[in-house]
Amino acid sequence: MRSNAGRRWSATGIGIALALALTACGGNLDSGGGGGGEDAAFPGGEPITMLVGQDPGGSTDLIARALADPASDDLGVPITVENRPGANGTLAARELAGAAPDGHTLMIYNGSLAYITPLAVSPDEAVDIADYEIVTGISQDDYVLVTAPGSGFTTVQDLVAAGRPITYGTTGVGTGSQLSQALLFAQAGIEASAVPFDGGSPTLTAVLGGQVDVGSIQLGEAVEQIEAGALTPIVTFATERPSYLPDTPTAVEAGYDVPVQQSRAVFAPKGTPTEVLDALRASFQKVFASQPYQQFNADNQLTPNEVDGDELRRQWTGSLDDYRRVTEQYGIQLGDSQ
Repeated sequence: MRSNAGRRWSATGIGIALALALTACGGNLDSGGGGGGEDAAFPGGEPITMLVGQDPGGSTDLIARALADPASDDLGVPITVENRPGANGTLAARELAGAAPDGHTLMIYNGSLAYITPLAVSPDEAVDIADYEIVTGISQDDYVLVTAPGSGFTTVQDLVAAGRPITYGTTGVGTGSQLSQALLFAQAGIEASAVPFDGGSPTLTAVLGGQVDVGSIQLGEAVEQIEAGALTPIVTFATERPSYLPDTPTAVEAGYDVPVQQSRAVFAPKGTPTEVLDALRASFQKVFASQPYQQFNADNQLTPNEVDGDELRRQWTGSLDDYRRVTEQYGIQLGDSQ
């Protein structure tokens, strides 16, 4: 079970506000802490740009900033987080693919872009993880199906018995948010239509405002509203109950085969030299081992998945195969806004 520590995404103090403010200049906290220059530990001594394919203030962005500052200090060069939102991270991934393979451009790569988005777009639109080097895995987090208290829904059976089509908000086409709900509703025999948004924040707002009946949102982004009573959790899509929601069943417990998680990793351009990848990996491993970063994971309900590139590639390739199988089994067409 995960830690029941105190802070979440929205309770990271000044985290979101800083993310928003710093995006304007492309910076992150203490990014100037790395001196660079002749004494820099990292090859070349040049600054590193860490791309994020999502908006500032969201989970991926905050993970990037939590990693960037201490890694910058260790490597001796500034690491600047830059947001390139669009197409579930595809725009940032394409920028990364075109960058020089010298370790000075990285990306926090969302797993859904690797193992769900390819099921929603044409082959020429999909990005392939074979076109990148994987520095290291980072962590995983879970989705929770939520609704506004006024909806009257508290269980999946309530949705089944609604007697009308259900609308569900997603964080975008080809995301775990979309897949988790599409699979659940297909297995439960619920007539439902997707309403895609661009990220967790607008999806959360739509659920709170009753624009959609339900939405699947990453736990760290929704838990504060759940604890405040502004959202009702129906099921999580975790493999076991997260400690923050001990009274909320998983979809698996409710009788549905829908374990869907988000996963993240650090990617580099194809052809980045092994010694550069090793230096980056060693630095991130030091961050992973630090108490402040471990507390960050606990505060935000993140499960460490700090595996090497080969293992992460196996995980994500396996997830793509598994999700392709179940979408075909239930006739789900993610690209058609199911």
